[in-house]
Amino acid sequence: MESLLLDKIDQPSDLKKLNAQQVEKLCAEIRHFLLENISKTGGHLASNLGTVELTVALHRVLETPKDKIVFDVGHQCYTHKLLTGRRKQFDHLRQLDGISGFPNPHESVHDAFIAGHGNTALSLAIGMAWAKKIKRESGLVVAVIGDGAFTGGMVYEGMNNIGGLDNLLVILNDNKMSISKNVGALARYLTHLRTTTAYYDAKDNVRSFLDGVPLIGTPMKKSLMGAKTLVRRAMYHSTMFEDMGFEYIGPVDGHNVEELERTLRSIYQRPGPHFLHVVTKKGKGYQPAEMNPGNYHGVSAFDPDGMPDPEVAPKESFSTVFGKMLVQEGIQNPKLCAITAAMKYGTGLQFFAHRHPQRFFDVGMAEQHAVTFAAGLASQGMLPVVCIYSTFLQRSYDQIIHDVNLLKENVVFAIDRAGFVPADGETHQGIYDAAFLSQMGIPVYAPSNYEELQYWLHYLLQDTVSGPRAIRYPRGGESAKLAQYPCTKQDYDFLKQTPGAKILLVSYADELEDLLEAADQLNDASQNTDVLKLVKLYPFTDKLIDTVLKYKIVLFAEECVAAGGIGEHLAYALQQKGWNGRFLHCAVRIACLPHATVPQIKQCTGLDAADLVQAVRAALMKGENEL
Repeated sequence: MESLLLDKIDQPSDLKKLNAQQVEKLCAEIRHFLLENISKTGGHLASNLGTVELTVALHRVLETPKDKIVFDVGHQCYTHKLLTGRRKQFDHLRQLDGISGFPNPHESVHDAFIAGHGNTALSLAIGMAWAKKIKRESGLVVAVIGDGAFTGGMVYEGMNNIGGLDNLLVILNDNKMSISKNVGALARYLTHLRTTTAYYDAKDNVRSFLDGVPLIGTPMKKSLMGAKTLVRRAMYHSTMFEDMGFEYIGPVDGHNVEELERTLRSIYQRPGPHFLHVVTKKGKGYQPAEMNPGNYHGVSAFDPDGMPDPEVAPKESFSTVFGKMLVQEGIQNPKLCAITAAMKYGTGLQFFAHRHPQRFFDVGMAEQHAVTFAAGLASQGMLPVVCIYSTFLQRSYDQIIHDVNLLKENVVFAIDRAGFVPADGETHQGIYDAAFLSQMGIPVYAPSNYEELQYWLHYLLQDTVSGPRAIRYPRGGESAKLAQYPCTKQDYDFLKQTPGAKILLVSYADELEDLLEAADQLNDASQNTDVLKLVKLYPFTDKLIDTVLKYKIVLFAEECVAAGGIGEHLAYALQQKGWNGRFLHCAVRIACLPHATVPQIKQCTGLDAADLVQAVRAALMKGENEL
């Protein structure tokens, strides 16, 4: 059997020993490796298949870690990881104690920065490039940015502040633009001219010559530069990148390693800042992903020969139940609008988009705009529902405070992926929304099964409710155990009551399953325990506080940060009432959570049933010792 080239690549320097034919073979092997491994572990598929040649070319030309590569969003870094010594760790991709699905400097010196959210690479790269200049360090800083990231405003904030950095290269990985043959041939020819030394030398010589011609030199140079701008505008339709100070190069075929290498080597030898426009095909080499890359962006483990189309047959989840419910609400209420930030399928809004296309808005990776846009809609009598993952909602914190909450605009936040999220690690956890929304006094609801989601979503969309409010729900499907409890239409419910109980366990959403298991263990040991489920998390009612006051030990568990969490609010409310019992707050006290399954994350944070039981028993023993 022929040995694989990929098996011989243990560090980027190994790439530089390959000839052109071997490089082409290596790219094919990488694609096969990615498809085979991601189908077993899950992960980001289409974006990585589309950036194989680009990543190989970068490592053939650059020398990391002296040169820095900053990925945006970061999920297209799998080839980079393969080429930097982590091939043998892909069996445990995005698993506990395995490698992350995103760049992480703690994992390798070749990873410049952590990157789980979009629009950040350029700002990071500018900071790194300036640091190199201040410290007089050599090396190029490269920001690889997908065209989707250009829908977020932070990219343009960075572009407006490049400050003439001569050690900066921005690569636009454009996987949506299609170039027809006639335009493509001419564009490639001009790109070749512009990336040769002769072109730059000629341009510099002409400028120098004209600068030296008295009287007419400067006007003639301006005229020539103006003519060049007109030609560019005719060909590229925009000179925005050059207007901001970049030397624009492209479009370049992102699957032609030889062309990419030649271009990158030319750029490396010239002072920047440079802007390289690379055209790639998302999902390259795997036909289902090529035909529908959005559905193959992030996948669970799958059969590569028979993966279903998520849009045709989506697996039932909180997202799909929400999405289908919103369609019905949209039929009844013509003022209802749905907004998402580049996550139509992830939030279940494809159903609403099909049925109510004029009231569906995908604003791209622009969560800040999504929220303020919603405030504008609400100010004119519409009812916007902003559907965003919890981890991305935190990007719009100021807009929620200033543009929605100050005027109490009628905006509904539907927060997907709330609580612990498996696999994606510290960058994608939904552990802040309950804390920061409650700090603003915004009502927050957390259904624990589909029936509750449907009832409370309908409730929150009624004209009788006004002002900002939020409904949050976890990733994936409902718990079979929690689905057994019917929706009682109450803000809070007892899921378990035991005569004479002095111990109360309180929580919301999926964490209730661990509470029920913990209560069973305590009750079996004659430590009588009740379980209270919150649906409306905040603000509390007086009736709820009076209910909790009756217990001697109260344990509040939540998949949320401890500081500012719902548990802290409850502890303070009880204290204000003069309660002198023992309050236990089990929550997230470390911000960096591992990429692991939800049960594993609960074990790491002390939120599994065993740890909850231990916390209660420790409090009981302490109480006995104090008597």
